[in-house]
Amino acid sequence: MCMVIFAPLFAIFAFATCGGYSGGLRLSVDCANKTESDLSIDVAFAYPFRLHQVTFEVPTCEGKERQKVSLIGDSSSSAEFFVTVAVFAFLYSLAATVVYIFFQNKYRENNRGPLIDFIVTVVFSFLWLVGSSAWAKGLSDVKVATDPKEVLLLMSACKQPSNKCTAVHSPVMSSLNTSVVFGFLNFILWAGNIWFVFKETGWHSSSQRYLSDPMEKHSSSYNRGGYNQDSYGSSSGYNQQASLGPSSDEFGQQSAAPASFTNQM
Repeated sequence: MCMVIFAPLFAIFAFATCGGYSGGLRLSVDCANKTESDLSIDVAFAYPFRLHQVTFEVPTCEGKERQKVSLIGDSSSSAEFFVTVAVFAFLYSLAATVVYIFFQNKYRENNRGPLIDFIVTVVFSFLWLVGSSAWAKGLSDVKVATDPKEVLLLMSACKQPSNKCTAVHSPVMSSLNTSVVFGFLNFILWAGNIWFVFKETGWHSSSQRYLSDPMEKHSSSYNRGGYNQDSYGSSSGYNQQASLGPSSDEFGQQSAAPASFTNQM
């Protein structure tokens, strides 16, 4: 039930916080010649984070010439893979929810539904782990490439001590950090659900049956052995009592013979 409730929500948070991101930073270049300065240079970037395609112009502080600068790096592969996994996980969890609620009988028919569910759950657990790890590394690269201190180093004007280059504000990465957290939460959720889905398959029931058969054979053989011991004990006790000596009647007859002899005397 937890899987049905939380899987779609966690998947939505994962791809929404990553796929819907757009941010930017603002820089300021104060040239020695104030007429050449540019105090508001905006650099915007967004998903899928092909940063090498993000270009902007900055003053060179050498007349009216301007330098075209582009950011460094490309994290599109890890970001797109992460979002793709999240979208397909969301769609599958919705479909599984519908099947669990409205088609429970067909789901358990011929054990095919639980087996498919088990295999898909294992696959998505692996994909969530790989996608979240790759996107965590990609996000680290994005943070480095969009660090205002690193971007200022790309400008020729900022290499001259007479010019003053500063960062007005840095990009906000809180939503991207949240996407990584939800990525690993999805991995924990799907991996934890593997055992519960496995119990619905025929593999689990067959393994339980395999473990219970030797126990039943052992208990039945033990009961048969106990019965033979009881019967052996009762028969041996009877034989011992029979061979112990004469019975009380025989003993009475033997003692009566001398008494009759004395009476005759």
